[in-house]
Formats: sequence, structure tokens, C-alpha cells
Amino acid sequence: MNNMTYIQRIRDLREDSDKTQQEVADYLGTSQTMYARYERGANELPIRHLLALCDLYHVSADFILGRSNKK
Repeated sequence: MNNMTYIQRIRDLREDSDKTQQEVADYLGTSQTMYARYERGANELPIRHLLALCDLYHVSADFILGRSNKK
């Protein structure tokens, strides 16, 4: 997994959806601070949050992880 790819993709997906970090954090059931740490790469994204983000943005896990450019 290319960490820089997933960090950039979760940020881009959030911004493209006009969502705040707080809105995404609420959806994931975590704090804004923790979600910000995911976007900075300070903490790894748990699988349950990866899957929730896939549902939220209607993209595949492979897309978020940088294994595919097909959403």
C-alpha cells in the first residue's frame, strides 16, 4: 500500500464532496482529531473506517489504497 496515495485520496475525496473533517469523523464514529491524523498519515486508517469511507464516497478500497485508478 502506498501510504501517500491513500492519505491524498481520502483528503481529495472529502474535499471533492464538500465535507469537513468533523462531518467525516462523525460518520466514522471517531473524533475530528483522530480523522485529521489519518489525513496526515500520523495514524493508520483502520479497516472498518476504510470500508465506511468506501461506502460514503462510493469508491472501491483499491481506489483509496492506490491499487487502482478506477473508482
